[in-house]
Amino acid sequence: MYRLLIIMILFPFTIVAQTTIPFDSPRWQIRGEEAVAETHLGQPALRLKLGNALLPDANFKNGIIEFDIALSKARYFPGIHFRMQDSSNFEEYYLRPHQSGNPDAMQYTPVYNQLGGFQLYYGPGYNNAVELPFGRWLHIKMVVKEKEAEIYFDNGAEPVLYIHPLKRDIISGAIELTNPWSGVAWYSNFAYTSTDDVTIKSKRAAPVLAPGTITSWEVSSVFSEKQIAERTQLQAADTTSLKWKTLWADHNGITDLAQLSGVTQEMNTVFVRKTIDATAPRIRKMSFGFSDGARVYLNGRLLYEGKDIFNSRDYRFLGTVGYWDAVYLPLQKGRNEVLIAVSELFGGWGIKAKLE
Repeated sequence: MYRLLIIMILFPFTIVAQTTIPFDSPRWQIRGEEAVAETHLGQPALRLKLGNALLPDANFKNGIIEFDIALSKARYFPGIHFRMQDSSNFEEYYLRPHQSGNPDAMQYTPVYNQLGGFQLYYGPGYNNAVELPFGRWLHIKMVVKEKEAEIYFDNGAEPVLYIHPLKRDIISGAIELTNPWSGVAWYSNFAYTSTDDVTIKSKRAAPVLAPGTITSWEVSSVFSEKQIAERTQLQAADTTSLKWKTLWADHNGITDLAQLSGVTQEMNTVFVRKTIDATAPRIRKMSFGFSDGARVYLNGRLLYEGKDIFNSRDYRFLGTVGYWDAVYLPLQKGRNEVLIAVSELFGGWGIKAKLE
């Protein structure tokens, strides 16, 4: 007894049990067009199509999630939600089997108010080009710690994706395996460990914003795009009834507007507002990106209208947000108000801009 006590004092450690949950456990809430327990590739599995398997009592914040997945060769997006607050707000990681080997073979995105953001969150930290296997089980291990996560395939020594940062608040929540499309995915050997005692191996580089990046916006309450569809000159009535909150841009300069509101088919637009002071009349370039539609007004006058909707320009057009557009602002002396009406249809609701 005394020897054990001395060992524990000299070599303290925490024993954290892994929780394995078979799919016949009553802890799961499973639903879908197909949600069937069966044997697949020699393992007990859940076949899932247009459905999900929710673990509402997971209370997962930090730790490790592991599961096996078997993929079919189809265009679909099987994955996992974690730190779920409800069915509209969570962190999401999913695969694109039809993009195996391409830069967007996998995706991380936060989901706010039912809106994911693959058009906002792409490149390092969000996607990676990996070959996805078919006809066998793929083991996925997720290591989650505060604002970072790593994804490992098949017990590999190095992560296939380093997520940095996780966008949502660090709050415990549910876990959900999900397959919202019509391709079939099989899940097996699900387990998780809730613990703060995990290590992220990857190192995050210090973010560097482009000079002139607009780092915060005043954002209005949501309204119908139709209200200003023909407006070349805004009227006071277009903004007086709106409520405003401040949102900050992330380390890439992107402001995710879904943080404040979801959208419906009718109510799909907000204004973002920025004041620019000029000591004399001048022309100033503003480069910007948006998803999905934008109308730029300066001191009430329309200067620009554009749409970057998914597949709107050609069948490969993703509608990702970058500094693809620019407008030259004819500033007057004194206070100038930039208002951008940003509308959302699908894939991410956001804005980024920089002044040059």
